[in-house]
Amino acid sequence: MIVLKSPAELDKMRTAGRIVAEVLRALERKIEPGITTLELDRIAERLIRSFGAVPSFKGYQGYPANICTSVNEALVHGIPSERRLAEGDILSIDVGVFYDGYHGDGAWTYPVGEIDEADRHLLEVTRRALFAGIAKAVPGGRLSDISHAVQTVVEAAGLHVVREYVGHGIGRALHEAPQLPNYGPPGRGPLLRPGMVLAIEPMVNQVSRFVRTLTDGWTVVTVDGGRAAHFEHTVAITESGPEILTLLPGEAGPPYAAP
Repeated sequence: MIVLKSPAELDKMRTAGRIVAEVLRALERKIEPGITTLELDRIAERLIRSFGAVPSFKGYQGYPANICTSVNEALVHGIPSERRLAEGDILSIDVGVFYDGYHGDGAWTYPVGEIDEADRHLLEVTRRALFAGIAKAVPGGRLSDISHAVQTVVEAAGLHVVREYVGHGIGRALHEAPQLPNYGPPGRGPLLRPGMVLAIEPMVNQVSRFVRTLTDGWTVVTVDGGRAAHFEHTVAITESGPEILTLLPGEAGPPYAAP
């Protein structure tokens, strides 16, 4: 697990995080019925490389694309394709970038046109769970305080935390220790201290918590066909509390800031 030793290291991670934020905002503006997820992938690659960064996911353990695009019942790791988005879909986009020796990682789930009330509830609860977890990323806490906060928000709203996939440490490697589940009792796990950087990422299903992987070896879907959402920020623990790195400077207000 990386623990940042200097302000210069944190600045590099801030830059990687800002690139993630720039890419997500650009893709959000392109989401509409009729666009393909492969088109979004190509836009993302061009933009990432325009910043002098490279996509973290391309080639990672053989992953074939630049971003992950998971539609409706797909939770994570969806491979961009010629599939065209339709009115009423929901789309999770996960973006990772590698810049100047450090990674940034972020994800958001977006409506495609108008979505129904159940899907709006899913997205809003998962977003709130993310920020509830971030609020617990403070020096002196324990890792599972974050996990417990996420689980509490999700289950109070009648939704389901996926247990097979977790958040993680991040820094010079895309995935570092510790693993960060989205469930569990508080007060357990490593002590949180300044310099730690975590990818906090609630993954939430509508109908049940169970998932399976498709034959492409990557796309994770709900077993029951219910829809799923995925929200993620890269967060540095500082002396003054959590700092979200996957935001643009001065960015505030929904859907990107905590309520």
